[in-house]
Amino acid sequence: MRVPVIRKKVNFLPDSSRVIARYFMNGDDATKDMLALVFAMSEHEVQTALDQTLREFAYRHRNITQLFKKHFNNARHLVEQMPIVFDKISNARKLLIGAYLTMEYSIESTAFFNPSIVPDSDQTYLEEGELRVILSFRATGEGHISSIVFRRGILDKNNDLHLMAIGKSMDIAEISHKKLYHKGRFVEKMDEMEIPKKYSNLVVESLPEHFEYSALKGIVDSTLNDETISTGKRLSFEEIRWLVNSYYDIEFQHDTDISERVIFPISASESNGIEDARFVHFTDDDGSVTFYATYTAYNGHVILPKFLSTEDFCTFRIMPFHGKGAMGKNLALFPKRINGKYAMLSRIDGINNYIMFSERNTLWKEPILLQKPKYPWEFSKVGNCGSPLWTEQGWLIITHGVGPMRRYCIGAALYDLLDPTKEIGRLKEPLLMPLEIEREGYVPNVVYSCGSVIHNNQLILPYAVSDYSTTYAVVDMPALFEALKN
Repeated sequence: MRVPVIRKKVNFLPDSSRVIARYFMNGDDATKDMLALVFAMSEHEVQTALDQTLREFAYRHRNITQLFKKHFNNARHLVEQMPIVFDKISNARKLLIGAYLTMEYSIESTAFFNPSIVPDSDQTYLEEGELRVILSFRATGEGHISSIVFRRGILDKNNDLHLMAIGKSMDIAEISHKKLYHKGRFVEKMDEMEIPKKYSNLVVESLPEHFEYSALKGIVDSTLNDETISTGKRLSFEEIRWLVNSYYDIEFQHDTDISERVIFPISASESNGIEDARFVHFTDDDGSVTFYATYTAYNGHVILPKFLSTEDFCTFRIMPFHGKGAMGKNLALFPKRINGKYAMLSRIDGINNYIMFSERNTLWKEPILLQKPKYPWEFSKVGNCGSPLWTEQGWLIITHGVGPMRRYCIGAALYDLLDPTKEIGRLKEPLLMPLEIEREGYVPNVVYSCGSVIHNNQLILPYAVSDYSTTYAVVDMPALFEALKN
C-alpha cells in the first residue's frame, strides 16, 4: 500500500515578464558599423534617442544607466579603434552605445521547475508552528538557458505555504574571479578533464605553487591569440580557459529582495545553463551554518559539477569540484559531517546511487555503491532528489527513479545515521508519481525534486511537474517511516 501524499494547491508557473538586461554583442564588424552610425549622430539626436530608450525601459530595470555604462566599457576596445577622441565622448553618447549593446532576456519564460527548499537563517517574528523557508528554482528561458532564482515564504502550522511579495526588478550579481590558485589542485583538475600533459605542462611549468588568476589567464589568452597553433592545442587551451573561469565570487546589492536575484550563467563552463541546484542547510561541528548547493554547469557540449556556498544569499562563492567521484550530475551534500567527514551522494555511472566521504567538501574520491535499480518503476536508473534529511530514525533520502517510457517517479529510502552505507528500508512503490494532469509539459511524464524539508512532523516536498512548473506535497512522517521499515 502506497504512503498517503497530500498535494497542495500551490503552483509556480513560468512568467515571461521576469526579465534581465544582459550584454549583447553581434560580432566586431557589426558592432563597429553600429558605432559609426551612433558617432555620426548630433548630440541632440543622441540625447533624444537616449531619453526615448530610458522612458521605455528604465522602469523595468534597477539602475539601468549603470548597466549601459558597463556594457559600453565592454566594447571600449572597439570604440578606441574609431577615428574619434575617446575623452571627448559625451556621457549621453556612451549610455546610448551601451543601450545598443544591451538586450532583455526573459529568464523564466519557458519553465520554472526543479525546486529545492531550506530553512531560512532568520526565524524571528514567527508564530508557533511556523517556519520561514527559502526556495530555489531552475528558471529556463529562450534557448533553454537555465539560471537559479529564489522565493521566500512561511510554512504555517498546517504546512500551508505563504509566499512573500515578489520584487519587480531582477538583479544580476557583480562578479569577481578567484584571486589565488593552488597549482597542484589545478593540475589535478586538468588531469581529470583529460587535458594532454604536453599542453597542461605548458601552462603551469612557469607558475609558482600559488598563482594569481591574471597570470594564468594571460598565458592561456596569449596562446589562443596565436592563429598558427594546432587544432588539438587550441581545443586543450580553450578547455583550460573554461576551467580557470569556473572559479569566481558573485555579490548582489543588499537592497534587493531575494526574489529579484538571479544567478545567471557567467563562466564559459555554464554558458548553456546552470541546472538543478540542490541547496542544503549545512551545520558544521562547531554549530556554524553555511548554505551549500551543488549544480550542473553546461556549455552545450560538456557538463561540469560545481559547488556554491553562501551565508546570506547575497554573496556567493562558486567553484568546480575535484576528484574522480565528482563526475556527472546528481551530487547532493549531506547537511552535516558524519564521523568527522563530509558526505556526498552522486550518480557517477548515470544509473546507480553512490555515496562518498571526504575531509574536504570540494574533493571527492572513492565512491561507494549505495543503491541500484530494484523495482520496475526505477529499472532505468535511480538518483537522489536532493540532500539527505537527518531524522532520529535515520538518514531519509528522497530518490527519483526512471521506468518505462522514461517516466520519472519519486521514492524514498532510509539509511543508518552513523553508517549511511547501511540501508534500513526502501519504498517498493513510488512515493509520488505523475498524475494525469501532471503528465504534460516541456518533458512529459516527470515529477522531480532537488530538495525537501521536514516541518511539523511532515515531509515538505516541492516538486517539478513535467519540467514546466512547480508545486509541493506533504507526507506524514510516521506513515512514511512505517512503510520504509516494513
